[in-house]
Amino acid sequence: MTEQTQFPTVCCFSVILGGLAAVIYTDALQTLIMLIGAVTLMVFSFVEVGGLEGLQTKYFDAIPSTRKENSSCGLPREDAFHIFRDPVNSDLPWPGVLVGMTIPSLWYWCTDQVIVQRSLAAKNLSHAKGGSLMTSYLKILPLFMMVMPGMISRILFPDLVACADAEICRKICGNPSGCSDIAYPKLVIELLPVGLRGLMMSVMIAALMSSLTSIFNSASTIFTMDLWKHFRPRCSEWELMIVGRGLGWRPYGYKRSQSEYCKPSNWKRMA
Repeated sequence: MTEQTQFPTVCCFSVILGGLAAVIYTDALQTLIMLIGAVTLMVFSFVEVGGLEGLQTKYFDAIPSTRKENSSCGLPREDAFHIFRDPVNSDLPWPGVLVGMTIPSLWYWCTDQVIVQRSLAAKNLSHAKGGSLMTSYLKILPLFMMVMPGMISRILFPDLVACADAEICRKICGNPSGCSDIAYPKLVIELLPVGLRGLMMSVMIAALMSSLTSIFNSASTIFTMDLWKHFRPRCSEWELMIVGRGLGWRPYGYKRSQSEYCKPSNWKRMA
């Protein structure tokens, strides 16, 4: 078994053996780990850049040393700190954010089985409502724990994170379009001491594991309840459980490529 398949296999077997209960309990623990790790990196990042004021001041000076003249490529956007941007000339017009993003957001948070299965598994309606409210409050945190640290990474490593030349970007991260994807891992590698780097690595693995186990479980649930029960309406609860857990391995290939993210070889180019 290669390192590309070991991690998804572990996630798959945890779902098969433990079912939704295993998914929910591990997600609760991993959420705590992710919050601790992300807040830790956020604090280190803001200290390094001089706080929020330093971020707002230095961000617009984070320009790569090599860039094409007479081009805006590599220059920070003037509206970088604006949530509601110009409706005509910006990259994210505010009408599109409010109207366009509302539809996929409603689909994901209100109808996607990966998310809805948590509410359906709640003990009662009050627990389901409370969990949804808690999640909505947690969704405020990524602005401070992920977006702003990413901007700080551009300040600290402008020639890497904000590279504006296709060939240079290809050498740095393998993507000629840009290397913004390495912003967060670069902070982890450069700012955190060795022990905390391990914590953040566990945070990223926890996030990946949460995604994988949720997809495995929800996919098997959809097959069992919507298809198997339709063709065998008189099947017993025991049969449904066996089929659901037996089908837990089927979505395995759907997310297997994400295990590449955990390979140490992919982190070497960011060191």
